[in-house]
Amino acid sequence: MKSKRLSKAKRLSLDIITTLPQPIIETILCLLPIREAARTSILSRDWRYKWTTIPKLVFSTPDANPIMETSKLIRAIHQVISLRQDPIHEFTLSLHGNCFGKTGLPSCEVDQILCHLSKNHPVNKLILDFGASSDDCSYNLPFSVFSSLHRLTELYLSWCDLDHQPAFNGFGSLVVLSLDFVWISRKTLLCLLSSCPSLKSFRLIMPEDHVVGRENSTMIELFQCLPLIEHLTIWCDTIWWFVPDLVPQELPTSLIHLKYFCMEQMSFHHGYALTFLAILIKNSPNLEKIELQIDAAHYLFNDTDYDSDVYEEYHSDVWLEHLSNVWLEHLIELKITDFSNLEPELEFVKLILAKSPKLKKVSIKSVVKRDQEPGMLKTLLRTPRVSAVEIDVVKIYDCNLEFLYCYLYFYNLF
Repeated sequence: MKSKRLSKAKRLSLDIITTLPQPIIETILCLLPIREAARTSILSRDWRYKWTTIPKLVFSTPDANPIMETSKLIRAIHQVISLRQDPIHEFTLSLHGNCFGKTGLPSCEVDQILCHLSKNHPVNKLILDFGASSDDCSYNLPFSVFSSLHRLTELYLSWCDLDHQPAFNGFGSLVVLSLDFVWISRKTLLCLLSSCPSLKSFRLIMPEDHVVGRENSTMIELFQCLPLIEHLTIWCDTIWWFVPDLVPQELPTSLIHLKYFCMEQMSFHHGYALTFLAILIKNSPNLEKIELQIDAAHYLFNDTDYDSDVYEEYHSDVWLEHLSNVWLEHLIELKITDFSNLEPELEFVKLILAKSPKLKKVSIKSVVKRDQEPGMLKTLLRTPRVSAVEIDVVKIYDCNLEFLYCYLYFYNLF
């Protein structure tokens, strides 16, 4: 009997994980899917309720998941959060496959979850992703649930409908805001941004058909709502919201805090995008990194050479002239994805090389055809520069993979 007791004591002493401090155990459990974390309750009596104390909860369904499985998940979420006594600091809910709408879940199911969180837990980070393949299946997010979420520091919304005036006191502590494929009016967007005085990182990824209403806005109005912005990511198609014409205008105040700017689905044929880019660069004296993710799908499908007439019509060098006196003293890195070696793209790289004394790295992922690659490399190497910059060029797609790339592009987008 004594030997058995000793053996048991020895086994307990070897249970290193159990003896770890509670914060470390919580960190380990947070790395597990919620279902796997719950299964640790069968390990021992000590572990029965440890999973219920983790401050980070992540609930998700696979893409195109049947509505019945989604209903089961919603019921499980209700059970988990209703039994929770320890605070929830991070909450993620990711539902896909047209979960809402006429044939899906009623929105009130999610409303109840959010209302419970807002009233009973000090949530700092909230991620809501309701990926849908049709507009009528998006989730209509009630701003009323935010009335008690004043501790939020990070908010990520995808495929939500925000087409109404926010009726809340704002997010005084919000530092990060990401809006992906959200239906929203410009008026509501500006109202939302103006209620986030501490915002430092903002991401706006929205196609044109997600814009609600036709009221006009300007870059001045946008950046008046972002006085402390440090990281900005925006979709090219969203630019026309804030650029009323192709003539670059001056901002009343500089974006002195902006360090990182990224434009997704960038097109150098897009006159409004070029105007936005020129204004932003000229008014961001402390910019450290520029990233342009070019929309090259139509180049890959098009076997004809670049049409210079199109370039002149939409570009006309106005935006480059706007940057003639710019000196990017703090720019360290330029990154361009899907570089096609078109004239406006190449001119932009030349300008950055000539205006950035502290530039250390230029990363270019190229989609040029094989016969154009030597000429492109020769041009880049011979371009004058004002710093000892490293130029890294990688060819990421072969012409034989054009169809595959375009398929993946449209799959990821829609």
